Amino acid sequence: MTDGFPAPVPVATVSLAATAARVAELAHTLGRAHSEVFNLRRLSEASGVPADVVKALLDGRPAGEPDLQARFLQRLDLLRRTRVKPNGRRYTQQEIADGAGMSRQQAGALINGDRRPTMEHCDAIQRFFGVHAGFLTAHDTDALTDALQRTEQQLLQDFAVRERETVPAQAAAAGGDPLARLLQDHGVRGIAWRAAQLPSDKHRDKVTEWLDMLLESVKPTDS
Repeated sequence: MTDGFPAPVPVATVSLAATAARVAELAHTLGRAHSEVFNLRRLSEASGVPADVVKALLDGRPAGEPDLQARFLQRLDLLRRTRVKPNGRRYTQQEIADGAGMSRQQAGALINGDRRPTMEHCDAIQRFFGVHAGFLTAHDTDALTDALQRTEQQLLQDFAVRERETVPAQAAAAGGDPLARLLQDHGVRGIAWRAAQLPSDKHRDKVTEWLDMLLESVKPTDS
């Protein structure tokens, strides 16, 4: 194993504000309450970021940034409090050690802050608790952005279900209409889903530009 703490993992590349805006728009479209989608406790548990810091970041306020060691300890404590055994009890140091493939002494030293974790330690603990790579090390803004992107993906899936149920059947039957064929082949939900997976707002803007041109080209003309 290497010595020292691993460098923070850049989980999210899209800005927090842009991601939050897309999630808010999707939630509004689906009729979901803002307080439900932006539930501070849920976002805290999903990101590892304290709830008060989540609120500050969503409000656009600076919230400070703990150093790497403090961040690791903060996130690990949250995991131990929120990812518990089926009986509701926390995992013991021995259980964490066994699950992460380390000695009880190593696990205890990491939990108590007496030892600086390596990348291998972080990966093993993340796998044990079933969280994504970077959970223990990502900067607060990146961690929260990543959690919101996963919320966005879930909302897009819900939107897809609604679209399948509400797109008029006659649109699919209009075989001579290029726009109807597009919707039949891919669906609004398919287009939205693909766009959401693109790596940056710049790429999404290109999709918007392309769709605008397409819709303009198939607009019915007056005879």
